[in-house]
Amino acid sequence: MEFLKIENNKKRYLDLLLLADEEEKMIDKYLEKGEMYILNDNGIKAECVITNEGNEILEIKNIAVSPNFQKQGYGKKLIEFIVKKYSENYSIIQVGTGDSLLTIPFYEKCGFKKSHIVKNFFIENYEKPIYENGIQLIDMIYLKKFLEK
Repeated sequence: MEFLKIENNKKRYLDLLLLADEEEKMIDKYLEKGEMYILNDNGIKAECVITNEGNEILEIKNIAVSPNFQKQGYGKKLIEFIVKKYSENYSIIQVGTGDSLLTIPFYEKCGFKKSHIVKNFFIENYEKPIYENGIQLIDMIYLKKFLEK
């Protein structure tokens, strides 16, 4: 298993990016300013895009695991890698996600705690409604994890 930083042509992973963020124009807002990593384990299993939000805050903008390899620990391994790599220079890692029974428990298992809510984020920022498990995503739920230096 190896973690590779992607410096160029990040859009070649668009299919994987779209699993976590359904609109390409939203991905375009952070893809080039963010740092992208892929997890390769006899093939690409997952990707992650992170951004520096200032004040020693790192944000996961996109993290996705290929559908055939979900629930096998690849997402958690990728977060553990990011935490270890960046904990010396950042004090908080945060992530914003929909109010979903799939994603929030995953982040909580990775040590994140609910932080704050951005009301109507998905309604105001996406052209089409986004549904997960038959429920429309409306608010962005932020979770954060304090990093140890």
